[in-house]
Amino acid sequence: RGGAAPKLRDRWQPGIDVPASSGRADSGDIEIDLVELLTDAAAVASDVGTGVAIFIDEMQDLGPEDVSALCAACHELSQIGAPLIVVGAGLPHLPAVLSAAKSYSERLFRYQRIDRLDRIAADQALCAPAEREEVEYEPKALDLLYEKSGGYPYFVQAYGKATWDHAPRSPITAADVRVAAPEAEAELAVGFFGSRFERATPAEREYMRAMATLSLVEAEAGGTVRDDMDAAVPTAEIARALGRKPASLSPARDALIKKGLIYSGERGTVAFTVPHFGRYLRTQPA
Repeated sequence: RGGAAPKLRDRWQPGIDVPASSGRADSGDIEIDLVELLTDAAAVASDVGTGVAIFIDEMQDLGPEDVSALCAACHELSQIGAPLIVVGAGLPHLPAVLSAAKSYSERLFRYQRIDRLDRIAADQALCAPAEREEVEYEPKALDLLYEKSGGYPYFVQAYGKATWDHAPRSPITAADVRVAAPEAEAELAVGFFGSRFERATPAEREYMRAMATLSLVEAEAGGTVRDDMDAAVPTAEIARALGRKPASLSPARDALIKKGLIYSGERGTVAFTVPHFGRYLRTQPA
């Protein structure tokens, strides 16, 4: 075919002629199999005097059957005191995902909210690696970097990298941060906010735009006028702003929650899962 390199599907695929061996954890029922698999793994760990930890990132993206199986396995392991722990990380609506799978998940897991970095931690994230290169930050530069990032770890990294690349010498100044900030914001607009925005349907984007407008209004009403702080918004207010009945907007709201773009921290309200998203949406053309 014109000398073109063969695609992976066109390459020779050797078969497997070893017969499958049946045993535990291969019934085809994920809930039964996962319980047996983790129980056996924990038994081996106990025999050798150690423990097993399983780490799952973006846990809210697991399918309903997988979440149910995981809850069942953790419940079984907790009943027998097995030396195996499951550590999951996810967006704020993860507890609701687990609760929907198994009602007992609320008492099965211990929830730890990981919020934005405080000022000390954010400064440490910037200064510690800089010190190894014998570079310092002026206090006003750190003030501005924290104001820009809001303490959100990914933003601390984005603004820190842009500033590091632009600063001509040590110490890094607030002027260096101001020069570098547009580059960081442009990168976030495409790779961070833009990728999330593209995942939404037109109806979902309309819902988020209404949220963005109302979240700024709510923030101002609470005595805050900063454009980078988005308040939680009552779903009834979103329906009123769009001239729709709340029930008709439920599909868009539920889809946005499942996509991890918004979450419901309290009944009847929604908020963006990442900071500055409302500000980004307010800059986008309708």
